[in-house]
Amino acid sequence: MRGGPGQLLAGRYRLTDRPEPFRAHAVDERTGESVLLRALELPALLTAGQDPEDAVPAQADRLVRRVAAVGSAAPAAHPRLLRGVGAFVEGDLLWTAEERPAGLTAAGLLGGGPVPPYRAAELAADLAGALRALHGAGLTHGNLTAESVLVCEDGAAMLGGLLAGVAQEALAEELGGPGGRRRYDVRATLVGPVAERWPLDGGPAGDCWALGVLLHRLVTGRSPYPEAGVPELVTAVRDGRREHSAACGPLGPLVERLLQPDPVLRPTAETVWRELAELLAGAPEPVDEERAAGAVTLKPEAPLVVRPRRGNRGGQGGRGGGKAGHSGNAVAGDGTGNGPGGGGKPPRIPPALWGPLLVGGVFVLLALGIAAVVLFAG
Repeated sequence: MRGGPGQLLAGRYRLTDRPEPFRAHAVDERTGESVLLRALELPALLTAGQDPEDAVPAQADRLVRRVAAVGSAAPAAHPRLLRGVGAFVEGDLLWTAEERPAGLTAAGLLGGGPVPPYRAAELAADLAGALRALHGAGLTHGNLTAESVLVCEDGAAMLGGLLAGVAQEALAEELGGPGGRRRYDVRATLVGPVAERWPLDGGPAGDCWALGVLLHRLVTGRSPYPEAGVPELVTAVRDGRREHSAACGPLGPLVERLLQPDPVLRPTAETVWRELAELLAGAPEPVDEERAAGAVTLKPEAPLVVRPRRGNRGGQGGRGGGKAGHSGNAVAGDGTGNGPGGGGKPPRIPPALWGPLLVGGVFVLLALGIAAVVLFAG
């Protein structure tokens, strides 16, 4: 789209920077909060070539109402869900709006390389909590990808992209019908070869499968399935042709179960959340001194929070921006001041010098004895 800072969309969203293709950052002038706008290009049959000032055609209006209905049904203020603000049509674009706090997408995080397994477990537990809330509300997310996950400045993961995913699925159905080859072709164009978007089944089980794919991607830096193109990807998913989950280390067994082709054998979001909590509770001590500055604790609705330890130098152990990894417990001293980092004084004579000093002392005593004998024999 064309435009730049200051442009107003839908009479409500003021752009704050020059938009990228089909996405833009803006401020909601009704609430003052930052939002992310995502766009889908509507074909001529939906807009009917009408002027943007004219009434929105019926098909485009149906898309907007369908997206808005899902947004209204989603949990209103869940701490791990990015809130969908709404949808609108402007020109030949269907826009969705979503709150956007400061942070970095999981895709951006992966730009720095794979994520350590226990850090990935922290992020996945946050996402499992979000999915648990959605599934409890009778909703399916359907768009759980590295691009839809935001790692906030405090390190917590938030799941977004709900309305954008609904808009894509609704548009594919409008253009291609409820099923069949035509819908597949449209969906392939809209979604692309992103493994998380192509489960064999939908519903909550499909979301959990997508979480397994994302976990594998976070830990290894790559998809477990080939992503050269949609046909190759879909065939590999159908045939179960993928990289083994052993590459995920301690998360391997969980990822293996999440990627089971039979949805009945996959754990639910609730089960995933609890298993990740147990995994993190028994996590080994981190080697990195910076990561040892915090401790992971569990909360009912905000699964993982790192609390800085007192006396932490510089406060660098938090999960801000996803840069801090898994945080374990710091090694304690023995209570005498002689433990790691303790303040006890070192011994005055190093133990390694005791042997030579004793031998030298013996020779000195022998020399004095011989001198005394010579003196008295005189």
